Amino acid sequence: MKEIKTDSDQSTAEASVQETIASDVSTMDACVAHAKEVRDTQLERIKSRDYDFAPEFKGMTIQLYLLGVMWRHAETLDSKSEHAYELAFSALKVFLVQEGLTPSKATKRIEFLRKMSKMEDGRTALPVAVGYESEPGDDSLAEVLDHYVEDMQVSGDFWRVYNRFRKIMLYGGLSISFVVIWFITLFMPGNSAITILAAGLIAAALFVIPVFLIGILMYRSKIKKVQQSKQST
Repeated sequence: MKEIKTDSDQSTAEASVQETIASDVSTMDACVAHAKEVRDTQLERIKSRDYDFAPEFKGMTIQLYLLGVMWRHAETLDSKSEHAYELAFSALKVFLVQEGLTPSKATKRIEFLRKMSKMEDGRTALPVAVGYESEPGDDSLAEVLDHYVEDMQVSGDFWRVYNRFRKIMLYGGLSISFVVIWFITLFMPGNSAITILAAGLIAAALFVIPVFLIGILMYRSKIKKVQQSKQST
């Protein structure tokens, strides 16, 4: 026979759900508060080290580190390991919103961090693992960042070169395109709008492509120098 739930059973179930939700919210709030305290302490400890990383990489690494911190803290609050891991992501989203991101941007950021929290072979990423194992007052964040100091691809210098070349390509290409369109319109009347626009796009491409190739050559040259210095040590 089909079991019929009474109003009393439904009320008990709803109360249990509400209690679980309240418990999760309390755990997330505790994790966020703990993560902020850890972050402030760790940032103070690395202030004198003058790390030079691309801003996006540094921000992502710190956020993954704090994910590990929150994960461990959620477990200490009597949450099951798997449940604590998911709670850590929820807490990190709350943390990001409190730091100024809109809820929609925080959701997209969490999706990105979830992908980056695991290696291709399924292992936990280094920043998350170190954050999970961290202890109060240690230099665990410095341990993570030290691991990437010699990685040219995430260096601040490479990011600045990339940003500089990107601006040169954008503004230079637009400027040359405008000049060519202006010149043809003024001194070569009779051309169709499509012809004039095509000439401007071709002129922009003739500027952008060489600049892009020069940037690639500079990047490869720097990578080779770093690799050679590593081999010689």
